[in-house]
Amino acid sequence: MLGGFLAFAGTAHLTFAREEFEAQVPEWVPAGTDAVVVGSGVIEIALGLALLSGRKRPLVGWVTAAFLVAIFPGNVAQYVEGTDAFGLDTDRARFVRLFFQPALIAWALWSTGAWRAWRGRRDRSAE
Repeated sequence: MLGGFLAFAGTAHLTFAREEFEAQVPEWVPAGTDAVVVGSGVIEIALGLALLSGRKRPLVGWVTAAFLVAIFPGNVAQYVEGTDAFGLDTDRARFVRLFFQPALIAWALWSTGAWRAWRGRRDRSAE
């Protein structure tokens, strides 16, 4: 399910929601907003397809989680700067959205078995 969500979001980056995603790119990002949106869209599609394939799931889970961590500052910037995008037109809505990113990170680690694999490896090394 997460794979489908990411593939859809990545496709949205490249098509119908491109301007909304561009509005979320913080001014302090050194690359152009369109390049950031296209690049992150391509990465999301690739991650989504990798998750859907089921191959190397724990590794893909960690990479997906790292990507979601990397884009979180953009969500924080949207809140701090008061940027309207995707119907998030109040500080409250933008603030509530911040809690969804950690949930997505946890979902990536849980649904792929990445967290379980890491704990298992850690437990074996402690013996």
